[in-house]
Amino acid sequence: MAACGGGGAEATPTPTKTPMAQAAQPAATPTQTPASAGETPAQPPAETASETTAAGPTSAPVVEKIARVTADQLNIRSEPSTTGSVVKLANTGESFPLLGESDDGQWLQLGENGAPLGWGAAEFMAIEERVAQAPGDGNVPAQPTSAPGGNTGSFAPATMSSPDYGAQVFVWWREEIRDRDLDLMTEGGFNWIKQAFSWESIEGAGRGQYDWSTADKIVTHANERDLKILARLSLDPDLQGFWAGDPPANGDAFAEYAGALAARYNCQPGAIGCIQAYQIWNEPNLAREWGGKRPNPAEYAQFLGKAYQAIKAANPNAIVISAGMAPTGDNNDIAMPDDIFYDQMYQAMGGSSTGYFDALGVHGAGYAAPPELDPAEAASNPKYGGYRFFAFRHVEDIRAIMEKYGDTAKKIVLLEFGWTFDPVNPAYKWHGADAGIDKFVQADYLVRAYKYAADNWPWVGLMSVLTMPNLAWLDDGNGSDEEQYWWAIMEPSPIDAKEWRPAYIELCIYLNSLDGQRCIYDPNQ
Repeated sequence: MAACGGGGAEATPTPTKTPMAQAAQPAATPTQTPASAGETPAQPPAETASETTAAGPTSAPVVEKIARVTADQLNIRSEPSTTGSVVKLANTGESFPLLGESDDGQWLQLGENGAPLGWGAAEFMAIEERVAQAPGDGNVPAQPTSAPGGNTGSFAPATMSSPDYGAQVFVWWREEIRDRDLDLMTEGGFNWIKQAFSWESIEGAGRGQYDWSTADKIVTHANERDLKILARLSLDPDLQGFWAGDPPANGDAFAEYAGALAARYNCQPGAIGCIQAYQIWNEPNLAREWGGKRPNPAEYAQFLGKAYQAIKAANPNAIVISAGMAPTGDNNDIAMPDDIFYDQMYQAMGGSSTGYFDALGVHGAGYAAPPELDPAEAASNPKYGGYRFFAFRHVEDIRAIMEKYGDTAKKIVLLEFGWTFDPVNPAYKWHGADAGIDKFVQADYLVRAYKYAADNWPWVGLMSVLTMPNLAWLDDGNGSDEEQYWWAIMEPSPIDAKEWRPAYIELCIYLNSLDGQRCIYDPNQ
């Protein structure tokens, strides 16, 4: 997807532009996505999250022991033995309540979310103490010391189910619909939002000169709704004269930015707020996203590793996700196919992703194909485009690369997926309206994609739908000329209106049903 920013525009997620479906025609390299013309509102003083404190006894607090991982990664096993099955892969700095130890002292029993989790090798863990809760009423939490403006309550944990549910949102510039759209995400049954935290929007004035005003509002307002945040960290590729320059030369400065963001929103008591996951850059398999230079997986791996270390130093429990790649058939100075890029990236990492990412980011647009279609059929049948990446299940091809390098303990995060029903833009309508996809088929395919993943992809984590709408699409009075408009699961709606599309309603019904709930917008209830 193309990143748009600078003068008030917000990143606009769209799959790569592709050719009209012809069997012998290679996939076109993506071209620039039109920028969303959003106005930058006046910046009032940053809001702070309200403190949540509970009255409790004034006697001495209870101290509990925790075990902190000191190795790069540690297998948590079902029993105190190397023959026990791996129940979790923990990263360096991650901490767990200490429940006990084995008779020989070689293994520590760990807890998570109030229940036993498993066993970790004692030699790779450090035992520490922390204040757990005040004595007396066991339900009264301890009162942590809060930094000014800090949140003393708890945040949603940095965990992902398989699959987990989220969508791209546009709540950076349009303050008037921010809370409305965050509420729609919660009401729709989504657990995550994906929002661009563009480098130039926060540190655009120069190195170390941060403007947190908008970011603070987005983070705290999402935290208040228990929505987890996936922050896309990237730079508008069309921005000229940015102080840090282009990738990969700006890697050290970018890592500083990522670390500053992770430190501010590190999910600890007293923090301004919590960002649970970070996407590092966007589509580096395109020259336009890589400083105009030929895509270079080794350079990106080094760039990714720097950001990983900076984020983990500030928040060891944050989930760091590699960039998703653009689907393209070109392999030249301006683009590289995603499967080739991923494979060469693993080679550059020495065959191991340790110290680079916690989950592999992938893009999974469905194009003209239903979600269950085998990629081999997409490659052999011209009606689907003639390439494997024209199928939603091309994600399985990328998973095979992870398996090739033994990286099976980590998940894939689908950073964007969806279907367009575009009848207007030639680069998109061949796999939109011309392929028989309308807004009802779009809704059906999105639900079926989630169901297919739940049944067949135990290795998938968050699946982020493309996309909630951007109100800026209406700024010229005609949203339909924006190709992103046709991917959206709702109509872009002003604050006094909610203009539905079937996709939002059907997803709301399905996702709420998973928790035994009803969608409050279901017209049939």
